Amino acid sequence: MTLLEEPKGCILVVDDDHELLRAHERLLHRAGYVVEAANDGRQAIERLKSGKIDTVISDISMPEMDGLALLRAVREVDLDLPVLFVTAEPSVATAAEAVQHGAFRYLLKPVASDVLVREAQRAVRLYGWAKLRRAATLGEDPVMAGDRAGLAASLNRALAGMWMAYQPIVSFAERKVLAYEALMRTSEPSLPFPGAILRAAERLDRCEDVGRRVRQLVADTLATSPDVHVFVNLHVRDLNDETLYAPDAPLTPHARRIVLEITERGALDEVEDLKQRIASLRKLGFRVAIDDLGAGFAGLTSFAQLEPDIVKIDMSLTRGVHLSAVKQKLVGSIASVCRDLGVTLVAEGVETPEERDAIMELGGTILQGYLFARPTKPFPEVKW
Repeated sequence: MTLLEEPKGCILVVDDDHELLRAHERLLHRAGYVVEAANDGRQAIERLKSGKIDTVISDISMPEMDGLALLRAVREVDLDLPVLFVTAEPSVATAAEAVQHGAFRYLLKPVASDVLVREAQRAVRLYGWAKLRRAATLGEDPVMAGDRAGLAASLNRALAGMWMAYQPIVSFAERKVLAYEALMRTSEPSLPFPGAILRAAERLDRCEDVGRRVRQLVADTLATSPDVHVFVNLHVRDLNDETLYAPDAPLTPHARRIVLEITERGALDEVEDLKQRIASLRKLGFRVAIDDLGAGFAGLTSFAQLEPDIVKIDMSLTRGVHLSAVKQKLVGSIASVCRDLGVTLVAEGVETPEERDAIMELGGTILQGYLFARPTKPFPEVKW
């Protein structure tokens, strides 16, 4: 990096091996990064107080405060900051704990120079759009109130009156429908929209009931629509439902036509053996998507843990994107990262030609929204 070049970001390197610490420091500096160094976890915590760190690269085995303790401390103040571990003594236990607390990567010493620089570059870029997402001030709806008995009765009626609407996902450039997203609807007036149903199910610990009902209804549609591909939403707690993985489950015969959308609003740490469960779904033929990217609190972690085939940008980023420099920067960054990682990008909530054109200029070619069709019973006609 020359004096005239703007640094690509600030990386904190933590290692009690002084020779290796300096080697990594020199390597990353040459790659264009500002580098801060620490000999152990306690020094690293002091460096983090500056608020300027974009990525942490840390050894695991260190005196006084090891890498895992450092990771836990980082997660108490920042759910998005990437932490890459390098270690000469790998173990299943430390790897599992590292993943549990959202470690971005787990690399074995000696790490090749090009690998370290590449992983650092990915981490810094992902953290960049995580910060932009926070700057966009995207919020959550308040939690629904109500007495438990009345809520249970409402949920029972909502399940009985549930049906699926479908909205097309399109390639506008090709004027082609690629798939449809299945969206739950109900005739129950006390829970009139999907968010209300899900919050009721969460309060009553009945997410499995909702997930199973949705999957059965989608399977019924696919049984009579052999050429259709469908995106199906999963609550994070659905991943703990063993019936999802059963060979005789309703969706299993149609798995190769289905993308399972896991919302970014959910907390993936609720799921035991997440990696194995996702691998089991892929083995059955399902593809995996992160839904609502940009609306939740742990997008970087979910991106790293799920390694999705598809990412869907939340509609709150799409709306008015042509009028917001922050949203344009964020969407462009996400599109660039997805290209680098070979991940398909879908932009939700496209309602105007201006939003459509802006998203496409930023690198998003697959679109979904009211501009093309509103969700209806199978299958709405697309307006080009």
